[in-house]
Order: sequence, then C-alpha cells, then structure tokens
Amino acid sequence: MTNFSYTVLIPLIPLFVFLFVGLLGHKMKPIVSGLIGTCGLLIAAILSYFTAYQYFFNTEKIDGTYQKILAFNTIWLQFTEKLHVDLGVLIDPISVMMLIVVTTVSLMVHIYSIGYMKGEKGFARFYAFLSLFSFSMLGLVLATNIFQMYIFWELVGVSSFLLIGYYYEKPSAVSASKKAFIVTRFADLGFLIGILILSFNTGTFDFISLTNVNGAAILTGAGASFLGLSVMTWSLIFVFMGGAGKSAMFPLHIWLPDAMEGPTPVSALIHAATMVVAGVYLVARLFPVYAISAPDGLLVVAYVGSFSSLFAAVIACTQYDIKRVLAFSTMSQIGYMMVGLGVSKYGGEAGLGYMASMFHLFTHAMFKALLFLGAGAIIHAVHSNSMKDMGGLRKYLPITHITFLIACLTIAGVPFLSAFFSKDEILTAAFHHNMPIFIVQMFVAGLTAFYMFRLYFRIFWNKDTHYHHTPHEAPITMTFPLIFLAIASIFSGYIPFSQFVSSDGVPFHSELEWTVAIPSILVGLIGIGIAFVLYKKESASSQKIAISLKSFYVAIYNKFYFDEIYIFVTKKIIFNYISRPVAWFDRHIVDGFMNSIAWVTNAVSFRIKGFQSGQVQQYAFVFVSSAILLGIFFIYLYSI
Repeated sequence: MTNFSYTVLIPLIPLFVFLFVGLLGHKMKPIVSGLIGTCGLLIAAILSYFTAYQYFFNTEKIDGTYQKILAFNTIWLQFTEKLHVDLGVLIDPISVMMLIVVTTVSLMVHIYSIGYMKGEKGFARFYAFLSLFSFSMLGLVLATNIFQMYIFWELVGVSSFLLIGYYYEKPSAVSASKKAFIVTRFADLGFLIGILILSFNTGTFDFISLTNVNGAAILTGAGASFLGLSVMTWSLIFVFMGGAGKSAMFPLHIWLPDAMEGPTPVSALIHAATMVVAGVYLVARLFPVYAISAPDGLLVVAYVGSFSSLFAAVIACTQYDIKRVLAFSTMSQIGYMMVGLGVSKYGGEAGLGYMASMFHLFTHAMFKALLFLGAGAIIHAVHSNSMKDMGGLRKYLPITHITFLIACLTIAGVPFLSAFFSKDEILTAAFHHNMPIFIVQMFVAGLTAFYMFRLYFRIFWNKDTHYHHTPHEAPITMTFPLIFLAIASIFSGYIPFSQFVSSDGVPFHSELEWTVAIPSILVGLIGIGIAFVLYKKESASSQKIAISLKSFYVAIYNKFYFDEIYIFVTKKIIFNYISRPVAWFDRHIVDGFMNSIAWVTNAVSFRIKGFQSGQVQQYAFVFVSSAILLGIFFIYLYSI
C-alpha cells in the first residue's frame, strides 16, 4: 500500500509559516512575508495534488472500494480503553478532494493578495493570519475523529475572527468579527452537545468506526428515543446545528453579510473553500451515520438547506453592495449542497445526491473564488463596493470583465460549464427523492441566474459612469488568479466525479438527465433574459417594479429584518429578563454572601487582635490565668 505519512506536512507547513511570519514578519520587508506565505501554500498545494494522484490512481481498491487510510495517528487524550481523542491524518476520497479545494483556492488568494494588499499596514500580519486559516482548515479536513475536527473547527472560527477584523481600527470591522465569532459559538455549542451524545452512545470519536456500516457503532442508540426521535437522530441534529452555523444556514446566517468587512481576498477564502463549506463537509463526513441511523436528521438537513437557498437568493436580488450579493449567493449555493446531501441515500446510484453535493462543492470553490477576486479587482479600480457607482467597466477592465462573465455564466448553470453539471446532478437527485424541494430549487436556479446577471450588467454595461479617475486593469498578481480560476470554472465540471467520490466509496457511472437539465437551462435563460431587459441599459423599469412591491421589497432589501429581530431578542428580552436578573443575583446574593464572610472575618480579627500585642507581661498573665482556670475546672470534675 502507498505510504501517505508525508501528508502530515500539508497542514504543518502553513502552521510553520504562521509562526515564522507572525513572529518575525515585522523585521522583514512586506513583500518577503507575502512570498514566504505564498511559497508555503505552493508546497502544500503540490503535496496535495501528489496525494490525489497517488490515492486515486496508484492505491489499490479493495473489492472496488476506495479505502480510508490512517496516514498518521497518535493518542492525545485517553479517557477509557476505547474512548480517546487522537490527532492524525485520514485519507479518503472526500478528504483528498478537500485538500485540492483548500490548497488551490488558498494559493490563488495568497498570490492575489500580494497585489491587492500592497501598501496596507500590517501586511505581514495579514499573511500570518492567512496561513493560520489554511492550517486550521487543512487540519479540519484531515481529522481522523470528530473531536479533532471540533478542535480545528474552533481554530477556523478564531482565524475568521482575526481576518474579518483585520481592519481593527474600523468599528464596523470589529463589530462584524465579533458577530461572526459569537453566532458561530452558539452553533458550536450544539455541535459539542451532539459530539458528546454521539460518543456516549457509540463509545468512539473515530470516523472509521463511526461510519463503518457493518460495525456496531453506527446502529447504537438508533432504538432509544426521545420526543419521537432516536438518540442518534438527536445527536446528529445537534451536530448539524454546528454545521448550519459555520455554513450560514437559516436562521444562523446573520454573520455572513457583515463578514464582508474583511479584505476581499478574505471574503474569497471564507466563502469559496474554507469556513462556509465546513458544515457541508461535516455532514458528508458523517453521511453513513445520517443515512442509516438517522434518516430524519437528513430530512432536517434537506429542508433547512432548501429554505436557506431560497431565502438567500431572494435577498440577493435586491442588494447593491457587490460583495453582499456574492455573500448571499454563497449562502444559497451552500443550501444547494445541503439539499444534495439531504435527499441522498447510501450506496451506489442511490447516493447520487451525496456525489452531486461534493461535486458542487468542488466547482463552487472555483467559480465563487473567481467572483470574489473579480469583485476585488473591480473595487480596486473604482474604490467603491456599490453597484450604483459602477457601469461600463468592460472598456477599462477587459480581463476582469471576461473572467467575471465566465463565473456568472457558470453559476447561472449555462451549458456546458462546470456548475451546469454539478448543480443539475443535485436537481436530479431532488427530482427523484423529494419533488417539493426540487420545485423550490428549480426556482432558485432562475433567481440565481437573474441576480448574477443583474450584478454583471450593472457593473460592466448599464450607464457609462464618469469616474473621478480612469479605472485600470489590476496587476498581474491579481489577474493571474482570475485567469487560472476562470479556466478551472470552465473545465472542472468535466471531471468524472462519480468515479472518485461516492457515498460508499464505490465508483459508479452518472449521466445528465435531460428531462431535468433542459427545464433547468430554460429557467436559467429566463433569469438571464429578465436581467438583460432590466439592467443592460439604464432604465426606470426595475425601479418601477421595486415601487410596485412596496413594503415587501423594503423587507427583502432589509434582509427581512433578521438583524433587527436578533437585536430585539438580545437586548430587550435576553438582556432585560435574563441577564439583568442574573447580574442582580450575582451582585447582591453571590457577592453579598462573600462580602459578608469577609466582613465577619474582619470584625472577629479586629476583636481578637489584642491577643497578639507582643507584650510579654500580657502573654504571662493570659497563660497563668488560663492555667488557674483549667486547674479549677479539672478539680471540679474530679470532685464530682
């Protein structure tokens, strides 16, 4: 069998770069820290591609099944003979796929940032944080057990907090970083509860043991029930709560738009390959447990994903900040991936949804990174995030225009670009297993095409804006990643994904189902056509439609007031009726009790301090007096 022990270097290289640049970056020129970070990710990417080649083409399958390989493993915490937390590297189809995704996008972001972040204060700090983020995500995808995944899960949260709040002198950035951190911590509490219930019932944290369909762990707890659901179902719903928070699923989505306060390369890294897909990867990692022991848990995944996808797509149609449009687009596309997992079964072609979800995760990483980095090039040229300040940019930014158009065509599902294949496989799985969700997702496909081409036409066509200075194309360090990702967005859909990734590790053959693909194409073209009519040239039509919708449009534009609802619940209910009484109890009862003990101790000490005056005569008097009294006492007792 091929030796994969070298794979432990893949996460360790970014860790070393983080420590080196973080400690010594201020002593070197900014460009040097950028080059060190980029070279570190390049080495990690090369090792990842080599690992993929070795695993898929040079490693023998057993009974036609890709095997899970422990490339490295060591016991970190031992609780019982069976229950222990390990640290290691697990190689299997989805971890190898994620290695390619994370290192590819992270490398492109590192290269892009050399040009985008040029001249920024704290350049070395930025690259140190990027490396920490990459280390955290690589450790997460290679985890051998669910507790190791949780450790790196939290490290991803810390890394995102640091990157979103990179402009720490900017109040809105600090607020956004805290919001992301706090919301995801609430979700992660659910994840931790799920881990504890799951491990208590199965006696293991280990992924190989948990997902072994012939093992005892996967069926443990399936019979015991609480409120009509099995213990295993409850544990996996709690686990999914953590995934929903990290992947910004409804109603834990409120941190995602504000995360745009970080530098644009950070947005690309968070929204394309790392933080937001961690929730999808978590469900995929435990998919055999969901499918066999907790099918009701998969229904929760499917419906939450479907609603989140529709909810975000509707909001994206009304936003003017280009990064926020892309943020809600990410939420919508992640919903698609959750739907794919939720409508899937285990094994063979019944696992089409699982394969399609992983396929869409792969293609989405390429075109969404391209969209965010393209948005960065646009912002770099016009110094504004608002579509209202843009128009006619195709004449000034030819490379950005072409690559951005490719990304828009891809996400809209235009044949025969990558998302056309991956998205339609999800739709096919939904068509065969859940018709209501299929109808909703078909409508979302049309909305996606509409809001993406609304974005495209308003930026590159529409009115010919008179800019304060002539916009110009970005430098080669920024355009090279755009070209690379544009090529990946076109051709990544031609990978025979079902030959590499499946729910049970057994390759199978999948084909497009044209009864689903043709309506999907038509819906997408209708969405593009409506955007073309309304936004290619400046007109009042879109404004008239918005006015006709009145308060409904205003509600959508304000994201259905969910931020305001959260603030109301937090400040008016939690703070007033929970936090204030708890604070009063702490201040008057707990602190009062402790203060009383201190007062009594102090008073008694004051009363008896005279016994330690230091005067020998007083000590002698007390000694003799006490001796006489004791003598009288013992004589009295003896006489009785």
